Amino acid sequence: MGKKSIKENKNIFQISREALGLTREKASELLVTISADRIEKIENEKSEPHPDEVLRMAECYKNPKMCNYFCARRCPIGQEYVPEIEIKDLSQITLEMLATLNSINRDKERLIEITVDGQITEDEYVDFVNIQEKLEQISITVESLQFWMEQAIANENIDKNKLDAVRKKLQA
Repeated sequence: MGKKSIKENKNIFQISREALGLTREKASELLVTISADRIEKIENEKSEPHPDEVLRMAECYKNPKMCNYFCARRCPIGQEYVPEIEIKDLSQITLEMLATLNSINRDKERLIEITVDGQITEDEYVDFVNIQEKLEQISITVESLQFWMEQAIANENIDKNKLDAVRKKLQA
């Protein structure tokens, strides 16, 4: 049996593994393609995980947030284009979404005025940037809802098979 880590600054990979009470050896058995030595190097930040390793760990450790963390903080492309998303309560996500949608609904006429001629003039920049930021907030809130759902599936609070069946039915 492995010894318990007393390291203070643990990364998400180690925290997620330990939250399930897994030793590196046991985690390696579950992960199949990642050795205990490799897990140690990733957790001690001596080696960067590969995207496929992060996907596998996120699934096995039941922590879908790990993928967003990796993309937003570790991947050079993701650092440029992927915002880090917080997992929040469903009620908080819903209220944020509704507030932002209500706000953007008031701005849609202005967005039409700004973009109708295909150009953004000097007096339109401030309004355009404000609207763009609200749209980005909607995108982030949608991602937060997606992470909430993925976490609920990982925790078995939502039945993935039922979700998939409903999606299939709606697409037909």
